[in-house]
Amino acid sequence: MKPLDPRLLRHARATAAHLAVVVALGVATAGLVIAQAGLLARGIAGVVEAGGPTAELGRVLGWLALVVAARAAVAWAEEAAAHRASARVKSQLRHRLVARAAELVPRGAGGPGRAEVATLASRGLDALDGWFSRYLPQLVLAVVVPVAVLGRLLAADLTATVTVAATLPLIPVFMVLVGLATEAANRRRWRALARLSHHFLDVVTGLPTLKAFGRATAQADAIRRSTDRYRRTTMGTLRIAFLSSLVLELLATLSVALVAVGVGLRLVEGRLDLETGLLVIVLAPEAYLPLRRVGAAHHASAEGLAAAEAAFAVLERPVPERRGQAPPPSLRAGAEIWVEDVRVTHPGRPAPAPDGVSFRVRAGEVVVLTGPSGSGKSTLLRVLLGLTAPDGGRVLLSSAEGTVDLAEVDGAAWRRTIGWVDQSPYLFPGTVADNVRLSDPAAPPGRVAAALRAAGFDPDRAGQPVGEAGAGLSAGERRRVALARALLRRPSLLLLDEPTAGLDEATEADVLAAVRAAAEHAAVVMVSHRPAAIAAADRVVEVPLAAAEVAA
Repeated sequence: MKPLDPRLLRHARATAAHLAVVVALGVATAGLVIAQAGLLARGIAGVVEAGGPTAELGRVLGWLALVVAARAAVAWAEEAAAHRASARVKSQLRHRLVARAAELVPRGAGGPGRAEVATLASRGLDALDGWFSRYLPQLVLAVVVPVAVLGRLLAADLTATVTVAATLPLIPVFMVLVGLATEAANRRRWRALARLSHHFLDVVTGLPTLKAFGRATAQADAIRRSTDRYRRTTMGTLRIAFLSSLVLELLATLSVALVAVGVGLRLVEGRLDLETGLLVIVLAPEAYLPLRRVGAAHHASAEGLAAAEAAFAVLERPVPERRGQAPPPSLRAGAEIWVEDVRVTHPGRPAPAPDGVSFRVRAGEVVVLTGPSGSGKSTLLRVLLGLTAPDGGRVLLSSAEGTVDLAEVDGAAWRRTIGWVDQSPYLFPGTVADNVRLSDPAAPPGRVAAALRAAGFDPDRAGQPVGEAGAGLSAGERRRVALARALLRRPSLLLLDEPTAGLDEATEADVLAAVRAAAEHAAVVMVSHRPAAIAAADRVVEVPLAAAEVAA
């Protein structure tokens, strides 16, 4: 990633304003550095040449105190502006990152995984604090201060100016060489962290299954190996950072020594006055200091830059063009949905799943999709949701307004008319009512209570706290809350994926009764293998495995 990547200015507009503030403060710092060096040189030379303190010394010390206080104020302003800008930029990037990830997934553009988005939006972008608070201010100072110092030295001593100008480029050259190694090390470190995040999320999600089959200990060993790999890459990056600091310090020290030797020889020979010599010796280190610091600050910000580059890769991933623009038709009484010869191919599978499935569902009836695992039943629900485009066949929406292909309908508007309950419905931390309102945040308490009652859940428990992933509720209660969430928006199409899996008979009967009640105002398509669910259906559609899958 470049020292100042233009993509950061494009994706986070707060960066531009912060950059302007940093440049202004950098110019002020350069002026104060030169003023401080001049005052020190004048005061020391005056004391030496006069043989003791003079009246002039008091005035010089007064101005020097003001300059030091001004430098402290500028440093504080840089720090405050950096932290404020960092918070704004991270907020903007997080909003855009999550929005783009959500935009990529429904359109089948191979969006990033949950673990990657979570790592980028939290741990990754938090590392940008180092870039804003340390690296960017030092980068500006590394440009402004050396130029200002060289200009002042040129007016005082040509020989010292040539020496400083000749040795200054050595530090950026070595910084680039070290930076290339650091960038590669940070990319390896970020990949190790991403693998660890993915692995840990997968293990935690499947922990009950692993425990049941006695494989939990083996996965703990695998996570330990991933953690150790991340530790080694982190220590390798730190090793490069420490060695690079040593190289930059050595170069700067040798360069300042060359300037000091030249000044000393000319002072002895009488070709240079004391005040000018002191000015050169005090200013020379100030020319190298910002370059040394920018090299050290680069390592502090390298992780944030690597995470930002990964975020830009997601933000700049092309989104498939929206095909449909037509408003969705009303699917109330008399409307029908026709699924005609739909097939969807999947990478790594020999045959489509589903493979040429056709059925219809009318408003007011329940259709159950059943069949062997892997035949494509859940994929059919994604096709109806508009999240997956079929590779063959089509879905027609027929109503009093006419017949329209689902591919021509605005996907976002279509999904707002649908209630959906996933095979493993997710509940967020909050209350039961908060989770129900996810489908309609503006719903009043009365409507939330009615949706809970329709789903067979006690509305008096609407304020009950819910933990991560529905902790505190039983499996049946989680499904009822998810069903209430789907019913709250009063959908014209209700899609349910195994809504009664793992439930006892009494709970299953309650959920199916709620589904039948919902079918009075909507078309219902339900995936299920349960005999009770199949018995409650108006029509059952068998989704077979493709011939190639059966042969395999």
